[in-house]
Formats: sequence, C-alpha cells, structure tokens
Amino acid sequence: MAKTLIPKRLCSSSFAPYGDVIEAKGSTKKTTINHGQTVRYDDLARPDLTDQNGWPVFSIFRSEATHLPLQILFMERHPLGSQTFMPLSEFSYLVAVAPSGELDTNAIELFLAEPGQGVNYHKGTWHHYCLALNSGSEFLVLDRGGNGHNCDEVKIKDGPLLKLKDGT
Repeated sequence: MAKTLIPKRLCSSSFAPYGDVIEAKGSTKKTTINHGQTVRYDDLARPDLTDQNGWPVFSIFRSEATHLPLQILFMERHPLGSQTFMPLSEFSYLVAVAPSGELDTNAIELFLAEPGQGVNYHKGTWHHYCLALNSGSEFLVLDRGGNGHNCDEVKIKDGPLLKLKDGT
C-alpha cells in the first residue's frame, strides 16, 4: 500500500534542504526605489545555472489542475542547474521534493505553496512536475540553457499518494 503525503506549509526553514522559497513577506533586504513608488525585495533566491557554460532561460509554463488524490509515478532532477518556479496566477500549488543523490522515495516531502510563493530548486534536488491546484495556473520559470544532459527522470513503483488532507 502506498504511503499518503499531506502537505505541510511551505516556509524557508523547512524547504531549505531543497532550495529557496521566493516571497516578499519576511524579506530583510528591501529598498524603496522609483521616488518612493516601489519597494524592491532583493536576494530572494540564488539561481545556479552556469555549469558547463550554461545560461539563464526564462519560460512560462501553463499547468492544468492536478486531480487529487494523485500517486507519484516519477520524479526528476536537474544536475547542471537550479530551476525556479514563480506563480503568475493567484492560486496555490503543491511542491513534491526529495533530497539530491540517489532517489529515496521514503524521503519525498510535500509542501503547499500559497499564492505569491515561488520556489527555486537547488541543483540536483528531486522534484515532481508542477502540481497546480487550479486549471490554467501559469508559472514564470528560470531554467538552465546550454549543452549537457540536465534532466534525469526516474519512474517510481508504488510511489506516495498525494492528498490535501486526510480523507480527500
């Protein structure tokens, strides 16, 4: 029987082994600019994209709604660069991750990202594809472009079952 995962709240401290949480709330590096009309929040994530002469590539991903419960059947990682997802839609989404190295399916964790929270997966962090909770959710993605193999995908037998809460 597959293990069931219920999401925990996405916050910087619990997500730190996997990457950065990107959000203005709680940021200590902020500056007022543009004659007082704008607050700039700096240093929210540390993208790592230059292995083997890689370069930053911006994309927009449009994800359909994830139907829960969902069994995880595979995970992926990017060994040559980090990958950043910043929601453009005001919807929550799920983030399934596991530590880098050999994939340990018992170590998969599930987080609930609230509107306005993005994630930057560290290089090599195992993660599931976008798990939007509403149809038509869009994400601005910062990824590594360049030569070299930068996506490993592993199929999982009897992977964990994702639910929002017990009984759903």
